[in-house]
Amino acid sequence: MSSHAAEPRLTVLIYSDDANVRSTVRAAMGRRPAVDLPFVDYIECATEPMVIRYLDKGGIDLAVLDGEAVPSGGMGIARRMKTEIFNAPPVLLLTGRPQDAWLATWSQAEAVVPHPLDPVLVAEAAAALLRPRAALTGH
Repeated sequence: MSSHAAEPRLTVLIYSDDANVRSTVRAAMGRRPAVDLPFVDYIECATEPMVIRYLDKGGIDLAVLDGEAVPSGGMGIARRMKTEIFNAPPVLLLTGRPQDAWLATWSQAEAVVPHPLDPVLVAEAAAALLRPRAALTGH
């Protein structure tokens, strides 16, 4: 067994009804979104009930939510989790257009990246949101 098993890790939940979007986010963030962060484990969800189930369990360090997902958009899920879940994790919202960034304010998302997804922007936004979580948990 490798000694790497005990190394701290962060958990990122990725929600989109589109498997290609989930794959793009995972590829953009890679094994870790920045060299100063621990490795990341991913949980992929295609439905709102699964997102809520994982959030209720706890242990999620970042939720990446697709605002264009159907039938439940990531903006509505973000707002719901911020009002219903104690200590909800930070949210990186993927919006349809740059002009939709104002909706992130309504949804209470901490960061926004527009479609088409730029891997560098996704990784940078994720890293910025994960750094405080890593520091809090001693990662």
